[in-house]
Amino acid sequence: MSRIGNKPINVPAGVEVKLDGNHISVKGPKGTLERDLHRNMEVTIDANVITVKRPNDLKENRSLHGLTRTLINNMIEGVTNEFTRKLEVNGVGYRAQKQGKKLVLTLGYSHPVEMEEPEGITFEVPNPNEIIVKGIDKEKVGQTAAVIRTKRPPEVYRGKGIKYAEETIRRKEGKAGKK
Repeated sequence: MSRIGNKPINVPAGVEVKLDGNHISVKGPKGTLERDLHRNMEVTIDANVITVKRPNDLKENRSLHGLTRTLINNMIEGVTNEFTRKLEVNGVGYRAQKQGKKLVLTLGYSHPVEMEEPEGITFEVPNPNEIIVKGIDKEKVGQTAAVIRTKRPPEVYRGKGIKYAEETIRRKEGKAGKK
């Protein structure tokens, strides 16, 4: 019994949800999102309440039940409040800056690393060692933050690199030396 899948989704005022077969589109103050849902899931909209039902208790349908409900909820959440992911740049000489629609990272390489803003995503750099990724699509925000992190992942001996703000790096002790 899926506890998440059985929860109804309340559609807030100012958000318009259209369902066409298994294609859903959500339009809100921040933008529009569209997605094709799995054909096994039955999605119904009644008086600003969305419910997701599954046809039977097969393992595939049970796993899709909660997933489908969460995807729809994230779409509604995204068009009302943007999703954000915060990254920290740690290291001497490591910094980030924004030039137009480009994010320019200085990460100890022989060249600066430049990244274009993907469609629907915006970068903010409040200070040189902080990057904020914003957007209405939760998947794109997470993926873009992960791509930025791969440019210089945090290393375990000195803690240098790009890490998520809420992430803690387990530090290793260096070589002990001769005694």
